[in-house]
Amino acid sequence: MSLSALAVAGGGSLAACGTPAAEQTTESCVSEDLSATEKVVNWSNWPAYIDRAFVERDGEDVNISPTLQDFEQSSGITVHYTADVNDNVEFFEKVRNQLAACETTERDLFVLTDWMAARMLDLGWLQKLDHANLPNVEANLAASLRAPAWDKNRDYSVPWQSGLTGIAYNADLTDEVRSFEELMTRSDLNGQITLLTEMRDTMLFMLLITGGDPEDFSDDEWGTALERLQQAVEDGHVRKFTGNNYLQDLTSGNIAACEAWSGDVILTQFDNPNIKFVVPEEGLALWSDNMVVPNKATHKTNAEKLMDYYYDPTVAATVSAWVNYICPVSGAREAMEKVDRSLVDNPLIFPDEAMLAQTSSFMSLDETTARRYETDFQQVSGG
Repeated sequence: MSLSALAVAGGGSLAACGTPAAEQTTESCVSEDLSATEKVVNWSNWPAYIDRAFVERDGEDVNISPTLQDFEQSSGITVHYTADVNDNVEFFEKVRNQLAACETTERDLFVLTDWMAARMLDLGWLQKLDHANLPNVEANLAASLRAPAWDKNRDYSVPWQSGLTGIAYNADLTDEVRSFEELMTRSDLNGQITLLTEMRDTMLFMLLITGGDPEDFSDDEWGTALERLQQAVEDGHVRKFTGNNYLQDLTSGNIAACEAWSGDVILTQFDNPNIKFVVPEEGLALWSDNMVVPNKATHKTNAEKLMDYYYDPTVAATVSAWVNYICPVSGAREAMEKVDRSLVDNPLIFPDEAMLAQTSSFMSLDETTARRYETDFQQVSGG
């Protein structure tokens, strides 16, 4: 498999509670761009998903993003950055009522995983981007990411990062966890693991360990995988299901191992080298996150300038050196020679074909099936 697998993310959609959300159209929900007079961008992103550094201000150490600071200084645009996307479905619930009613979310930019971005696009909740404001994106977007099935011309989305889902464990508490099968069965891990609230991440691995193909499976295979998960929950083997906050439990010793995203773990290792990331014997999950502008965002042009800034290869390499996710920007690997030469051959940032051959993506789902599967999963996970 090549990185083009990232482009097959489905246009499937769901509503977490099983109730369809209200659709909008360009005609029914008109947005006004105030970028010319209001030099602001309100950006919602995931935790630990941008470069950070401490600087001294007024005698105190302040945690900032150097790339964001450079953007603000060069553009004159102030960025209000909030790390409030902990889980795709959870974030969907935060903003669904406003977007369904064509009301402002008070955000100009979201970062959402491809299937959730596709969901919002299907509902008519996203503004079309002006590619005239995106010259760096046009020039430097990786070829494998240019035409996803759900947004073939990238009219509504720009990739932020891509990444891998595997296993993390705390070496102070347990031996290496080599496979997802081990994670789900080893007696010493009973009650000491967490899984992700992201249905597609967790069920991809459950399908793999029950003999299904996560890229092409039947309802019966789905049912078998779900039953296996339910048994593990009923047996008390799974402590809980989490969003991006699983690392708190892992580093504090509340759990011994978990399903995890690659970049989170690599970043944590700077402070705690005993937190290990494993490529499970079954393989890895491959995914992509995307920058999108919601309806009623009033600073779309400013948001486009911000997107384009992050497609400068040096800026992209600077972010990747901190977050350790797969970089979507062509030329960033060459730029990494100056940013941090030790990362030029890091397979978690610039994976080779051998690494990508171990990955799977989750099958595209239509709206009805996606809603049904999500309901099934939530009944088991307690979501």
